[in-house]
Amino acid sequence: MSKRKYTHIQELLPEIKEMIATGKTQREIAEHSGFKDKYVVKGLLKRERRKEAKIAAGIVPRPKGKPRKDVSLRDVLAEQAYEIERLKMENRLLRDFLQFTGRK
Repeated sequence: MSKRKYTHIQELLPEIKEMIATGKTQREIAEHSGFKDKYVVKGLLKRERRKEAKIAAGIVPRPKGKPRKDVSLRDVLAEQAYEIERLKMENRLLRDFLQFTGRK
């Protein structure tokens, strides 16, 4: 029993599109690239057409899965900076109020 050979087919997309533009069939492309059968190429092209249709319809493609932690870290830092500015403004307001009332 041999191990399955995995190919990052997304990296071959420009080459596959070029071959289709020259008139090669999906079967010929699969044989040239060393894929199991034509359905690998057919699936790739189907996924790409679906992505292009969504983009044309105005649907923004989002990454799958759970967001990375460092992305949320930037949000936390921005939130902390906003909170600091808000507290500084509140302190200035309270100082002005105390000065206006003559307590300090």
